[in-house]
Amino acid sequence: MAKKMVYYFGGGKAEGSADMKLLLGGKGANLAEMTNLGLPVPPGITITTEVCKEYFKEGQKFPEGMWEQVLEGMKKIEKEMGKKFGDRENPLLVAVRSGAPVSMPGMMDTILNLGLNDETVEGLAKSTGNERFAWDSYRRFIQMFGNVVMGIPHEKFEEILNEKKREVGAKEDVELTAEDLKDIVKKYKELVKKETGKEFPQDPYQQLKMAIKAVFDSWNNPRAIKYREINKIPEDYGTAVNIVAMVFGNMGDTSGTGVAFTRNPSTGENVFYGEYLKNAQGEDVVAGIRTPQPLTKAQKTSQEQVSLEEEFPEVYKELCKVREILEKHYRDMQDIEFTIENGRLWMLQTRTGKRTARAAVKIAVDLVKEGLITKEEALLRIDPSLINQLLHPMLDEEERKRAIAEGRLITKGLPAAPGAVSGKVVFNADEAVELAEKGEKVILVRHETSPEDIHGMHAAEGILTARGGMTSHAAVVARGMGKTCIVGAEEITVDYEKEEFRVKDLVVKKGEVITLNGTTGEVFHGELKTIPAQISGEFEELMKWADEIRDLKVRVNADTPEDAKQGRDFGAEGIGLCRTEHMFFKEERIPVVREMILAKTDQERKRALEKLLPMQREDFIEIFKVMEGLPVNIRLLDPPLHEFLPKTEEEFERTAKEMGLPVEEIKRRAEELHEVNPMLGLRGSRLGITFPEIYQMQARAILEAACHCKKLGIEVLPEIMLPLIADDRELKELKDLIDKVAAEVFLETGIEVPYQVGTMIEVPRAALIADQLAKYAEYFSFGTNDLTQMTFGLSRDDAGRFIGKYIELEILKGDPFMHIDENGVGRLIETAVELGNKTRPGIKTGICGEHGGDPRSINFFQKVKVQYVSPSPFRVPIARLAAAQAKIREERGEI
Repeated sequence: MAKKMVYYFGGGKAEGSADMKLLLGGKGANLAEMTNLGLPVPPGITITTEVCKEYFKEGQKFPEGMWEQVLEGMKKIEKEMGKKFGDRENPLLVAVRSGAPVSMPGMMDTILNLGLNDETVEGLAKSTGNERFAWDSYRRFIQMFGNVVMGIPHEKFEEILNEKKREVGAKEDVELTAEDLKDIVKKYKELVKKETGKEFPQDPYQQLKMAIKAVFDSWNNPRAIKYREINKIPEDYGTAVNIVAMVFGNMGDTSGTGVAFTRNPSTGENVFYGEYLKNAQGEDVVAGIRTPQPLTKAQKTSQEQVSLEEEFPEVYKELCKVREILEKHYRDMQDIEFTIENGRLWMLQTRTGKRTARAAVKIAVDLVKEGLITKEEALLRIDPSLINQLLHPMLDEEERKRAIAEGRLITKGLPAAPGAVSGKVVFNADEAVELAEKGEKVILVRHETSPEDIHGMHAAEGILTARGGMTSHAAVVARGMGKTCIVGAEEITVDYEKEEFRVKDLVVKKGEVITLNGTTGEVFHGELKTIPAQISGEFEELMKWADEIRDLKVRVNADTPEDAKQGRDFGAEGIGLCRTEHMFFKEERIPVVREMILAKTDQERKRALEKLLPMQREDFIEIFKVMEGLPVNIRLLDPPLHEFLPKTEEEFERTAKEMGLPVEEIKRRAEELHEVNPMLGLRGSRLGITFPEIYQMQARAILEAACHCKKLGIEVLPEIMLPLIADDRELKELKDLIDKVAAEVFLETGIEVPYQVGTMIEVPRAALIADQLAKYAEYFSFGTNDLTQMTFGLSRDDAGRFIGKYIELEILKGDPFMHIDENGVGRLIETAVELGNKTRPGIKTGICGEHGGDPRSINFFQKVKVQYVSPSPFRVPIARLAAAQAKIREERGEI
């Protein structure tokens, strides 16, 4: 028996199902599933992804037997539709679409109306009694086929279309008559002959073969290959081909096409949400060619709009039933495409809908309450990296009102993706990338976006388009990326040549700053003040579920009371890293720090340290107050001393004046302190060994602050961390020093506080002798930034110049400074945890490097039984969610 390469669906029964996505692709599998659910789906066939793989193995030739199975499937479609492919009287037309097992931007665009030629177009006109519709379908087919299959630029067809509209005074395509469209078809065919040297193909079966080949070839086009590489999509996935009977939304005012979400994709509200266009075909809505009308009466923003609910009430009722069936079946919000042909509803696609982080959280929580999914499923459905969307700043309301009063509100569009951002206007994707790489914040402004703009959208702070609706390319992609986006700002006229856009009399040129309010759709001239986001509602509920499930604690890296409060507000359970050197960089303190460093005698150094002591003590008092009742891990001075020294002539002169010393003496002392490789020199605990009075001062400041707070009734849990330890004797020496200071402070104040002394493991040797270190260290905190640097022998400040090449060549799986290197750095961490527990069972272990906020790394930390992670404040919610997901996956045996 021949291998099955083509699967049929139609007449309420399909040969495939939703769990066959790897074989049938996402579109094919879901079309089959909707058919089996009894929904009104046009009949069709899916050529499997296996055929795509065979096609490339055969040197881009169809595998034996495939075409025969396609012809058998086409006969089944003909029978179901009562039409015949290529027939002159009542022709069957089909749509051809790609369908990978995963979402694949850059794949082939849909081809509609395939099967039309100079004869069948007359048959279509006759059988439908609608000549204009037939010729409109033919011109669309030539344009799509000519672009997608024959490689003729889309713009060349658009030029001919727009020229005809200007000639007859038509504003929209729908105003063109049958005669206008016949003339356009004639010119389109002339364009094809001029561009390719060939006539437009008239044989429907030749058209079909060419379209199938184009789908397969699109799997290996440069954009698709790049996307697969970036997203690690297996090359052997392949793409399926979907060939579906055409149903027509462009047959007049009783027809239309639309896109809808079963819930609001921006807010997550449980309301039907979408758009439609009368007398249009599917691509018209998502391409943003005309601004669509709302799906429901509740969606209307003006009296002029006519919703689908009002225009097609019976179709709307049927669509509501479809919505209910799909949500219950898929147990998730769906993104659906539909066509209305002379009042009859047809379903063209369903898939899990893209949504903002805010919507994702609300939908997940609501689905749990509705009994459709479990709490664990809800947590796993939220991408932790997208939580940043919820933390996006918003416009300050008073400043917003003031800007409106001042006339700075340029225009208003549709609020496609939330947040408030400002940036310089740019008009092309390449320039957005170029300026973003230089550190500039930019807003990408386009008529509408396309897959070619993806890199620019990624680089931009926000996206603004003149056309399109909430389901346009710009809106969907921006939501997925977490980018602020406003679409359908129809008052805007974009001029790419002049690099400017106009709104009435206002001209905004490239480089001028604008502000987007993605929550309201407002566009302002100039930069407006923003305020931080606040977490509440469903997100709080989801985070409670995460906290109930996770066993990995989450602290925060914080060096100021402000950062500490932000972290605690976001759910941090303590401070995992407080860098004391950051306190030294304050403007009023740097002269005293330099005085301490440049001191010639112990006495001079002690005098400077006496000035620093009350400053440090006050810092710790404020942080302890904010973190009352929670542990605060304070790292003693770590960086090389040269970082504090003057660098410019002006700084040398100012320092000399402050210290009352000649400039040359200051320069000479700085030169004496110069090191060839300061990052491996006199820093960390080596500094404490060489100049013990520095660490004595810091320990005293911490413990005096703790005693002061305890006296005020504030519970404090200080942890004093020794950085860059490489030997147990080094650790003992410094721990003894701290314990001695503690005894003195407790005696002087008459107050005692519990405290711990631990070490930061950031030197590979420390990990390897962790059992020896655990004799003295009461906890380990892994400084994964430095540990990665020293394990690889890489400078994190310079590796960016070449690390991309290593990832491209797959020498590295990813940037080791972003995701923990499990085989090397990870093995050192695992070894240290095991060794530490042998000497001191249950020893506290934590991560205070940037990896502590990386979801992928958190999976690893869960596996090796690290007890807590400590990221920067805004990554705390991400870490809490990722820790819960890691626990769930561990219990399922997935990590």
